[in-house]
Amino acid sequence: MEILLTVNAVVAVLFVVCYAYQMFYMVVPFVKKEKPHLAVVPHRFAVLICARNEEAVIADLLESIQSQTYDKNLITTFVMADNCTDRTAEIARQGGAVVYTRTSETQVGKGYALEALLKHIEEDYPQTFDGFLVFDADNVLDCHFIEAMNQSYCDGYEVLTSYRNSKNYGDNWISAGYALWFIRESRYLNNARMLMNTSCAVSGTGFFFSRKVIESAGGWTFHLLTEDIEFSVHQILKGQKIGFCAGAILYDEQPVTFRQSWRQRMRWARGFLQVFRKYGVGLLKGMGRGSFSCYDMSMTVLPAFVLTVGLIVTYLVVATVTAVDGIPFWPCLIYILRALFGMYQTLFIIGLFTTVTEWDNIYTSTGKKIWYTFTFPLFMITYIPISVAALFTKVKWKPIEHHRADRKVLETAAGRSGK
Repeated sequence: MEILLTVNAVVAVLFVVCYAYQMFYMVVPFVKKEKPHLAVVPHRFAVLICARNEEAVIADLLESIQSQTYDKNLITTFVMADNCTDRTAEIARQGGAVVYTRTSETQVGKGYALEALLKHIEEDYPQTFDGFLVFDADNVLDCHFIEAMNQSYCDGYEVLTSYRNSKNYGDNWISAGYALWFIRESRYLNNARMLMNTSCAVSGTGFFFSRKVIESAGGWTFHLLTEDIEFSVHQILKGQKIGFCAGAILYDEQPVTFRQSWRQRMRWARGFLQVFRKYGVGLLKGMGRGSFSCYDMSMTVLPAFVLTVGLIVTYLVVATVTAVDGIPFWPCLIYILRALFGMYQTLFIIGLFTTVTEWDNIYTSTGKKIWYTFTFPLFMITYIPISVAALFTKVKWKPIEHHRADRKVLETAAGRSGK
């Protein structure tokens, strides 16, 4: 059993070495102030929405776009109805969007739909837009979202991500697990990165890129399972500093079933491996040149995965050896439980800190806020079997079903402007 003590100690040290800076990030927003904004100049934006069978939710997103405080004459909304078999396209047209349709059985996923949409826009509206805002159909935008994004664009950022809140935090422990993680990522990763003048990372939805950026990239060419991380790493390797816009808030719908969550996070885990396989050498070279952003992104896409899988494999090997030698398994089990409890404690502190400090931005009852702080570590620990399975499973992109059309969320988003 001495080998388990050694392995636990080594893994614990490696985790501290790799991620201690993220603990420091949690302090940054309280001691570092934002830089003064530069003068505001109006820009023309294209809103990009790739939707697959989203008739239940897309109308709310379009309504929240219509409710923006930003000049409506400078906003054009585009929807790519991607492999739809429902009324998504019809509802999008009724909501004022320019709609394109696409059907493909081979090029499946948001990356391909986004690429096709941008090509249509460039053909039909050449050189019309200064920048592009990307949303998922289940999103609802705070009424100041585009106004805030334009301000950050004027501050000099060519790529921006936003504050990702959730529609359905209080549904169950799964949706709350996602929601709390995204709030923590927004406030204590991307916001801290922004304040420390290092690069942020795009997270799924609610992000912006300028015409200059997309032309430099030769269009949207990012098709890995986690196209958002691929795009982020690509930009960072090119020397682009991704910004965070704290005033741009969106509400996202999270999965509520473990089956949906397993499938989605399996795609993320596999996608991280794909990103590191494609860009790992570039990230390592960037680290060698002293790029902290390259180090930060490397820590995002690989070490936790490798360390966790390595720990599990070691436990399994030791358990097998002890069984063959006739040694009782209980001491081994105790070490495993201790390691898991240590993970639980660390994640609980992170979740508790985020819940307390972002209390007013979490839209559910007090009881649920408290309860889901305790279940958050359990949600995160389920990444362990998902990470192991991702090594041996062929993963394909599959859509996540959305059903949460919620007037309260729309009223909350519009209420910030006094509507």
